Amino acid sequence: MLRWSVYIIRCSDESLYTGVSTDVARRFNEHARGVRGARYFRGREPLEVVYREGGHDRASACRREAAIKKMNREQKWQLIRSLSAEDASV
Repeated sequence: MLRWSVYIIRCSDESLYTGVSTDVARRFNEHARGVRGARYFRGREPLEVVYREGGHDRASACRREAAIKKMNREQKWQLIRSLSAEDASV
């Protein structure tokens, strides 16, 4: 079974893009090159993956993506910072 991840990309206009993939690095490169990338990146450049949450199947990844997309900007940044805090404590 494929393992899916939910990810958030910080863009050149400081907006945040949320998506799902089985290979976040490949997907980021597709967005950056404009090949099979999301329309969202027309007119803005993906800068970095700032959040990644793994261990999902496709259905749970899509549910989590939808939940994150409903968050406001500050809630998304709190989520991103909480991951950074977890990484620092390891």
